[in-house]
Amino acid sequence: MSNLFNRRKFITNTAIATTATIALPQIVSAAFKNENVKKYALNENDVIVFQGDSITDWGRKRDENAPNTFGMLGSGYAYQAAAKLLLDHADKNLQIYNRGVSGNKVYQLAERWDNECLNFKPNVLSIMIGVNDFWHTLTGGYKGTIETYRTDYKKLLDRTKQALPNVKFIIGEPFAIKGVKAVDEKWYPAFDAYRQTSRELATQYDAVFLPYQKLFDEALKTAPAVYWTNDGVHPSIAGAALMAQAWLKAIKD
Repeated sequence: MSNLFNRRKFITNTAIATTATIALPQIVSAAFKNENVKKYALNENDVIVFQGDSITDWGRKRDENAPNTFGMLGSGYAYQAAAKLLLDHADKNLQIYNRGVSGNKVYQLAERWDNECLNFKPNVLSIMIGVNDFWHTLTGGYKGTIETYRTDYKKLLDRTKQALPNVKFIIGEPFAIKGVKAVDEKWYPAFDAYRQTSRELATQYDAVFLPYQKLFDEALKTAPAVYWTNDGVHPSIAGAALMAQAWLKAIKD
């Protein structure tokens, strides 16, 4: 009975893994359908910085400053994307940093921007921010509005362009998945404005836009929400892998 159970479990897990392997490229392709996605070429000695909140932070060690290390990169989508970049571009001496901080909103990025971003002089800067700018108005007493988010974000991007005129932006869309713990009907339609603003800013600043909401909406056709996210906001291991695959769409092979 034990051997039969183990055999069935193996077959089931293999089938799930096979389905996921087949579905992953299809999910990403479907999410980017009708998106005008340009790709950045990486050059030797390029510096790549991931910035954002807990979705980017994802357990990184705050006292770890060396690039390309487990401690620096954490264990989320930034780590998974970085691992593929370092594997595929071993000849380029890339330096990859994760400087996401759990709980951050745009104004908190700005407070640490010099030390935690500009001083690294990134060639490619990935920013994913916005979920807390809305979520904390529901749970944390934060008084910011969509106009606060838009204004603060524009100031941050302007400040970055002034210091680093040739920087290449990648802007990730804030996302939320309904019906999983933290996310309910109170989020809508207000949260959609934050998503739309991130898209508009990506267009305005000639950035690659990563449509993460559409990505997870497509993923729900393959597996339930609790498979992709822990609480409707933070991705599971599978969700982080999905985000990493989407992020890599911004980079030329």
